[in-house]
Amino acid sequence: MTGLFFDRALLPDGWAAHVRVTVSGGRIASVLPDATAEPGDERHAVAFPGLADLHSHAFQRGMAGLAETAGPPDLVGDDDFWSWRETMYRFVLTLDPDQIEAIAAYAFAEMLEGGFTTVGEFHYLHHRPDGAAYANRAELAERVAAAASASGIGLTLLPVFYAHGNFGDAPPSPRQARFLNDLDGFAALLDGCRKAVGGLDGAVVGVAPHSLRAASEAEVKAVAAMAPDGPVHIHAAEQVKEVADCEAATGLRPVEFLLDRIGLDARWCLIHATHLTAGETRRLAQSGAVAGLCPVTESNLGDGIFPAADYLGAGGRFGIGTDSNILISAADELKAIEYIQRLKYRARNVLAPKGGSTGRRVFDGALRGGAQALGLGPVGFTPGARADIVTLQADHPALALAKGDGLLDAWIFAGAKIDRVWRHGREVVSGGVHKDRPALEARYRKALAALA
Repeated sequence: MTGLFFDRALLPDGWAAHVRVTVSGGRIASVLPDATAEPGDERHAVAFPGLADLHSHAFQRGMAGLAETAGPPDLVGDDDFWSWRETMYRFVLTLDPDQIEAIAAYAFAEMLEGGFTTVGEFHYLHHRPDGAAYANRAELAERVAAAASASGIGLTLLPVFYAHGNFGDAPPSPRQARFLNDLDGFAALLDGCRKAVGGLDGAVVGVAPHSLRAASEAEVKAVAAMAPDGPVHIHAAEQVKEVADCEAATGLRPVEFLLDRIGLDARWCLIHATHLTAGETRRLAQSGAVAGLCPVTESNLGDGIFPAADYLGAGGRFGIGTDSNILISAADELKAIEYIQRLKYRARNVLAPKGGSTGRRVFDGALRGGAQALGLGPVGFTPGARADIVTLQADHPALALAKGDGLLDAWIFAGAKIDRVWRHGREVVSGGVHKDRPALEARYRKALAALA
């Protein structure tokens, strides 16, 4: 039994002072506000629950910054998501299993440093560069699990089904060969993924039909049925071209198609869902599904603006992810959700309730929605929940006048820094630095040096 004492902590019903938390077996055993510290307790100033990073492609951390040069004059079309995707395809063809594991472990460590305690890894890299299967079909899933173990982050593994190059069952590109499976192959992969995470504390396995352009209606339904009790994630309506192509092929927009032809409920997480009509916004909010928002990546790729104000106003659920991992920080993702809306509406505190804190509004939404999307069960400072805890540096200047929800505002908007992070009751970050950062960073550098 471990005792932790916090001057202020964010409990399910709000901020409390002098909170003593006990941890046993990686879970919270008791929470006592207005308590007194006991001998041996660790003492810290400000604590709140760790967040879920509900959408990550960990290997893409290795290409961060490599697509920030404008395309050549002879580039066909605009420099946009689709041209970025070509850069990603070239990068992915260079990676071997050791490099994939090294990049993922470093990215996962950065997530812990940034306030994320669990990651939903949208894992679509399955085969050798030429598309041939590894002798162990789940080789790369095992590398992701090993990276999670090395970093200490919680893992929801979401193996991706990918079969087509575009709507109408168009043939895939040779550059997509590492991603592809048929339904039988995917079922075998899924079994291997479940075995791969067997040694990880609290790991979850779901499924992820990549998108409506990469999986047919029948395939989406078949894949979802393979994990009847697990989360189901799918990319949807990220790009205007994707919406237009879907409508041309099916007569329906992507989110409309998922609502009408697939059926959405609380198991589902729609990644991005950027381009919604008013009707789709309302219906998605009512479905109980989670919108998986990745605003830093969406900004980097020029995707567009999610209708967050209308969606939250309709009671919609959301979580946050780091997607391409161009920058890894929970605070930056939360801040971007609000700031993008401010630019759209030319107003401030767009997502906050009247008289309420913007930081608290986006934090609470991301905490609940992320936990739902990754199948985590209860979260926060409540008995039985995983002991996933973040503290802030007590002497940071941004906290000088902060009280109550202002503590979250100071972290998200004013740059207050993370001090400690516990994941499943184990301290993995101290002084804002992952306990194994030097070794993980050295391995990451070695992996990328081999690609230079």
